[in-house]
Amino acid sequence: MVRVTTLASFAALSFSVYGIELNADNSDSVKTAASALASGVVKYYNGNETGEIPGLLSMPYYWWEGGAMFDTLIQYWRLTGDAQYNAITTQALLFQKGEDDFMPMNQTATIGNDDQATWALAAMSAAEAGLPVVEGNPKWESLAAAVFDIMTLRWDEQTCNGGLRWQIFSFNNGYDYKNSISTGLFFQLSARLARYTGNSTYSDWADKSYTWAKSSGFIDEKWSVFDGAHATKNCTDINKLQPSYDAGTFISGAAHMYNLTKADSKWKVPLDGLLNNTLTTFFPGGIATEVMCEESGRCNTDMRAFKGLLAHNLIDTIQVAPYTADAIFPKLKSSAEAAAKVCDDECPLSWTGTGGEETSSGDLGSQLSALTVVQGLLVKSVSPPATQANGGGNASTTTSPTSGGAANAAVPSGTTSATPSPTTTGNAAANGIQRLGMGSLGMLLGSVAWVAL
Repeated sequence: MVRVTTLASFAALSFSVYGIELNADNSDSVKTAASALASGVVKYYNGNETGEIPGLLSMPYYWWEGGAMFDTLIQYWRLTGDAQYNAITTQALLFQKGEDDFMPMNQTATIGNDDQATWALAAMSAAEAGLPVVEGNPKWESLAAAVFDIMTLRWDEQTCNGGLRWQIFSFNNGYDYKNSISTGLFFQLSARLARYTGNSTYSDWADKSYTWAKSSGFIDEKWSVFDGAHATKNCTDINKLQPSYDAGTFISGAAHMYNLTKADSKWKVPLDGLLNNTLTTFFPGGIATEVMCEESGRCNTDMRAFKGLLAHNLIDTIQVAPYTADAIFPKLKSSAEAAAKVCDDECPLSWTGTGGEETSSGDLGSQLSALTVVQGLLVKSVSPPATQANGGGNASTTTSPTSGGAANAAVPSGTTSATPSPTTTGNAAANGIQRLGMGSLGMLLGSVAWVAL
């Protein structure tokens, strides 16, 4: 017979282990919590294991989310100083770079503009953070610039007077849809390249892409950012759904242009408008929430990462437009504290305890979101992202990724990413089709069913 005292002790232990200990005002506590959450993120990835494909996640996660994950891990390194995931990050970026433009052979048929841009922004983060460049490969900013060049060629003024289509190829479902996230990611990429290089070509395109989004009605007079519209209807049928990720990428783009132009009101006005509306809309009660689906419990796999990507962009915004910290940081802090309370070895999507998602099992997107808001508490203690003028582009060169984290698979050299031999373990079946992207055929599988095509 078990003694009552033993049962009481067990009950107390069970209660105490639920949640991650976090003192949001203590940097060591924040780093410890972030480390635990980062470990939880990486457990979803096995691309660095023998026979697996670097950079790819197992289903149900699509190609784009790998880029988002490694971008988050770069931010983790920059904010915490913990470089243990740099090796797998470098390996993944190089393996998925394709012909130096993030269009790897086995993704090309299904890739969307938003998918490709997500990986380009991860490369941009690598450049800004000074991630060492592997000998025989282009600099990180060169990879990002190559994607920019390609996307300018896809800018489509034959319909809607501009904008980017969701899909690249006409045979993919969604080609007739122009969405905010594709244009917004291109805007952010242009703005960050402009700030990083000082090249006016990038700033001109940042201006052009933002102006188009505003004039097309994708961003309305109240600074709400809507999902998109059909090119076949000249973008008159705007889908009023509001993913938080869309707003976040426009905020980041505006913040980088504000920084580049030395606080020009031309960019402060949209930055303030977008930021104020976003903080009001997506932080009810001060806690980050994917409003379009979280409380109803209807967030799909992609959507579960969106509020983390919003937070990622808000953290970057603080660094390049420091005055915004007064508005953003309290929201990050309350969100981080709420997330820590409900995370243990996995994190649910909802941190409020009131939504339809609060008891759901953990997943990568929810884990990424929790990691991002927690590591964001360190944003005030680190230097802003580098530019070429202040040390960027001069990252050290290595012959291979430095050791760290799990074991490394071979890193491709030169300018192409070879396809490895068929795997016989792990995610073999998924590798056979090289994971669909966020925008490609995912809609047919329900990954983005919220877009009304």
